[in-house]
Amino acid sequence: MYRDFSTFLKEHFPGKVQKISINAGFSCPNRDGTIGTGGCTYCNNQTFNPGYCKPDKSVTEQLEEGKKFFGRKYPDMQYLAYFQAYTSTHGELERLKQLYEEALSVENVVGIIIGTRPDCTGDELLDYLAGLNERAFVLIEYGAESSHNETLKLINRCHTWEQTVDAVERATRRGLLTGLHLIMGLPGESREMMLATVDAVSKLPVATVKFHQLQLVRGTVMAHDVISGKYDIPRFSVDEYISLCVEIIRRINPEIAIERFTSQSPDELLIYPKWGLKNHEFVNRLRNALNSF
Repeated sequence: MYRDFSTFLKEHFPGKVQKISINAGFSCPNRDGTIGTGGCTYCNNQTFNPGYCKPDKSVTEQLEEGKKFFGRKYPDMQYLAYFQAYTSTHGELERLKQLYEEALSVENVVGIIIGTRPDCTGDELLDYLAGLNERAFVLIEYGAESSHNETLKLINRCHTWEQTVDAVERATRRGLLTGLHLIMGLPGESREMMLATVDAVSKLPVATVKFHQLQLVRGTVMAHDVISGKYDIPRFSVDEYISLCVEIIRRINPEIAIERFTSQSPDELLIYPKWGLKNHEFVNRLRNALNSF
């Protein structure tokens, strides 16, 4: 098997812990002209924001609504505030401090997870987060997507793999935990290239990693490019993707916790893949595949 995210959390918390996603109204430097425009070609932010996660509500309001949803089953649950939408370190440091501190002031919120880019965590911010880490759980989750710079250029990420390595190393030197987000099946990437990314990640001092299959989503540049025939993308069947995930598990550093292998966009937005599987159903099939070896 593999080290999963629940095992990772048990090493840091004595009881049940649940992430609550927050949309704090951040933009993205790859959209607002700071480093680029247009955003990543695959990105439609609507695909991963829960209903309660809206920037017209305060951080506290979003957390309290999330707590009501999750707390019905487990009244003693503790929570991690997950700054998920767009680039949650893209702003003035004082505003960032206010938002993170507001989240940690909410009852039973014991830590924060910050979704960001490798080129958006300067040393001053990391110094602050290192101090925050002395009194609360802090995990920085970098969107890396691939270790191949030619792929990153094609999908308009506007950063390099070398910047990912540098960001992880600078955070680690300060005692901060880091995670990476990676997409399997980006245009132009062979199976060997995807596994080379896994090998590159295994050399880094990251605590967690998220994989998911590329999803072709309506309203994105990538969807337009694929439909117009500019290029195509790898097309996995469920069994083919499970086979890839088995190989990922065999190759990745076993100390790295794997949080997930799939993601689910809303059906009305999703063009490909249409597997018709819920996340737990996919995990069950993956475990069966692992047990067959």
